[in-house]
Amino acid sequence: EGLSNETANALVVAAKSIEQYESPLRQVLDSRVLRVGTTLDYQPFSYEKTEGGGLGNARGIDIDLAQDLAASLDAKVEFVQTSWPTLMADLTAGKFDIGMSGISISLARQRTAYFSSPYHTGGKAAIARCENSSGLNSLTEIDQPTTRIIVNPGGTNERFVRTNIKRGQVILHQDNRTIFQEIIDDKADVMITDKIEVTVQSNLNAVLCPALDETLTFQQKAYLLAHVKCAGCVYP
Repeated sequence: EGLSNETANALVVAAKSIEQYESPLRQVLDSRVLRVGTTLDYQPFSYEKTEGGGLGNARGIDIDLAQDLAASLDAKVEFVQTSWPTLMADLTAGKFDIGMSGISISLARQRTAYFSSPYHTGGKAAIARCENSSGLNSLTEIDQPTTRIIVNPGGTNERFVRTNIKRGQVILHQDNRTIFQEIIDDKADVMITDKIEVTVQSNLNAVLCPALDETLTFQQKAYLLAHVKCAGCVYP
């Protein structure tokens, strides 16, 4: 509306000339830019070196491996901020080429995405204040009306809690970077998360201890790739 016929026709011609790359990989190779989606809230895979540092302060196993992957493709890595609630929508919208952030393989995610070969095997475990951990040694002991179970939204942690916790008090905490401080400050009793995160956080904080001897599930982590041609993979 408001355009001259000449300009409107020029826009139509330009739109028709847009072509899609045959694959995101082809775009990476041609542009020499690898866009990596990451959450920056999950040690040891992806986190900020200093709080508030953002993508420029990204650290972790997957951050290092993203740099290596980009170098092998003769490309520059460009980190894209995503989150657990928006991870799949961001991928299918073409906001990044590959997700690298300690992402667990799940059937729900496999409905809309591919995964690389697994690079880490673990499972769900529980973490609590050391003084309380001995009383939280099973899912039955955790799932009690007096137990406050804290969880971050949008990922496999919330999915596990929503499926398996029937009696306990579920507390949804939006920021995975501060969630363990809630347990330390006695605002929650326990968190169910990946065993590797339980190990990292209990080593970082003397107040926190693992609450289970065995994992509650079997899980593998891999890198996330688009199922179909992404909406952002275009060139003039």
